[in-house]
Amino acid sequence: MTQTTPESPVRRQRAQLKVRTLRTDNWWLAPLLTFLGLSSFLVYGVWAIFDGSYYYASSEYIAPFSSPCLATSCPEGARFLGLAPFGDWYALPPGLLILGLPGGFRLTCYYYRKSYYRSFWLSPPACSVQEPHGKYTGETRFPLIIQNIHRYFFYAAIAIGLILAYDAVLALIHTPTGLGTWILILNAVLINLYTLSCHSCRHITAGRLNHFSRHPVRYKAWTFVSKLNAKHQPLAWASMFSVMGADLYVRLVAKGIVNFPFA
Repeated sequence: MTQTTPESPVRRQRAQLKVRTLRTDNWWLAPLLTFLGLSSFLVYGVWAIFDGSYYYASSEYIAPFSSPCLATSCPEGARFLGLAPFGDWYALPPGLLILGLPGGFRLTCYYYRKSYYRSFWLSPPACSVQEPHGKYTGETRFPLIIQNIHRYFFYAAIAIGLILAYDAVLALIHTPTGLGTWILILNAVLINLYTLSCHSCRHITAGRLNHFSRHPVRYKAWTFVSKLNAKHQPLAWASMFSVMGADLYVRLVAKGIVNFPFA
């Protein structure tokens, strides 16, 4: 025990435990499931990005991982607004052009940070469980200091969400009874709800206001976003699996593997 005198300050020390944790529950289950869920998204995403042959179906379905399609190598119907600003010099899979925008948004997302810090880096793996790292520097050094640009990825994610909504509307116009149409619509809704539930969105709408009464419109927007923000975690997971499911469905239709009467 540390001894002190009236002249010396009290010295506080962390509890010296010889075990990793005193918890008796299955604390490892949550980080394990998170690791498996995020790993499945990463594996599928890499495959989908480089599968550059089957991302567009003639029924006006375009796979979300490849939208927007911005090069002349894209099928004419898959080009966003019929435009190809990258011309014919770009021959790589179209998803690589926009990978950094939604990918960067999720990578720097406050919820996802907690998820992969705990599941991949074990920093810490769970509450009241020791982490295997000798020191903690937070997000003050490279590369984690880049997490601070999350707000700017938010603006890009808004654009991607609107583009996916546009794709869903086109599918609804051309194939209103198609199963894929409603899968794309559901995905667009979840993607946009997840984006709007972002902590940065809540701060942007009214986070710096001192008097809500002077800004009633922004206050209502802040109230709406705050309610979504409370659901940020489930929306993050729901939108992650919805975008994988929608992307896979379109590719299966394009490959001819899925050919329902109302595909």
